[in-house]
Amino acid sequence: MAEAFMKRISVFDAFLLFSLFFSDCGFLGGVSGFGINYGQMGNNLPDPEKVVDLLSSLKITKTKIYDTNPQILTAFANTGIEIIVTVENENLSDLMDPQQALQWVSSRIKPYFPATKITGIAVGNEIFTGEDMTLMSYLVPAMISIHGALVQLGLESHIQVSTPNSLAVLAESYPPSAGSFRGELTGVMLQFLRFLSNTKSPFWINAYPYFAYKDHPTEIPLDYVLFNPNSGMIDPNTKLHYDNMLYAQVDAVIFAIARMGYGGLEVKVTETGWPSKGDGDEVGATVENAAIYNRNLLRRQLGNEGTPLRPNMRLEVYLFALFNEDLKPGPTSERNYGLYQPDGTMAYNVGLSALSTTSSTSATISLTSSATKVQP
Repeated sequence: MAEAFMKRISVFDAFLLFSLFFSDCGFLGGVSGFGINYGQMGNNLPDPEKVVDLLSSLKITKTKIYDTNPQILTAFANTGIEIIVTVENENLSDLMDPQQALQWVSSRIKPYFPATKITGIAVGNEIFTGEDMTLMSYLVPAMISIHGALVQLGLESHIQVSTPNSLAVLAESYPPSAGSFRGELTGVMLQFLRFLSNTKSPFWINAYPYFAYKDHPTEIPLDYVLFNPNSGMIDPNTKLHYDNMLYAQVDAVIFAIARMGYGGLEVKVTETGWPSKGDGDEVGATVENAAIYNRNLLRRQLGNEGTPLRPNMRLEVYLFALFNEDLKPGPTSERNYGLYQPDGTMAYNVGLSALSTTSSTSATISLTSSATKVQP
């Protein structure tokens, strides 16, 4: 076992040396704003210090994790890498209490800041589309208490508070101009949007064109979901042209928010990606499609693109995922979203070398660690 471990680490170190060498030569220099959010649901993942080395070698400056792992927060100190941390769903009931929220921020955030550049707190994950109505009722009060704690500690101007949402919060998403939230969410969604508006925080959405294609492969053109050249679609109400599904999904969310009276909120994609392997019924889950989707999305990010509805506001996207995680439950695809194997070798090539020639980008692709099925 020790021999296998040393072999795995040596391969990882060799990859880092390779990346560092070509990074200095400008090979990867153009991906300066590329962010990675890595998960920890694996029994063979490298130590956080090794992950920092990998991200630094690729000049990646943004990351997101699904907890407040002290080992990770310590490892990222003085690296300049921005990090979003997460409050696990099971902690929301306690954090409704302002005193407990203050204690949580004082022990989980304040000791690491500002050496570790914590820029956001994700309170729970996809709460609005879960079946636990009690948990849903905890969300906004917990967010208010956490933000209040940040204010008390003088951190509110540095750290945003929001929650990632599944695309399933929408009752309608096609065409984008018809975007609207599910009726049963109206009350809690208004509270949530009011909080975001008051605190100038973004609306975070997890959007996966892959799931729409998997469920309707004969109806949805593959090129449309992969950002390949295609005729696209025109929204009959706005006359806006869409050449990819992700932008259409985001604009549907923007329209839904505007219908609630909060049209000025920024929308950011906290999760999107494509699996490189799947079960027999997971149509489209291939290495080729994963490489094409992520490569084309990266090109869009390097071009600082906005959506058709907001062409002058760059869409911030967090791509899923950094590593393949072997302990994730569910279908095979869940364990195969990573750009990298745990030993640091590429699961497939997204073309970083070809794309890195663009050196002035503020793109923010972050790789997340928890894909949840969403509806088209």
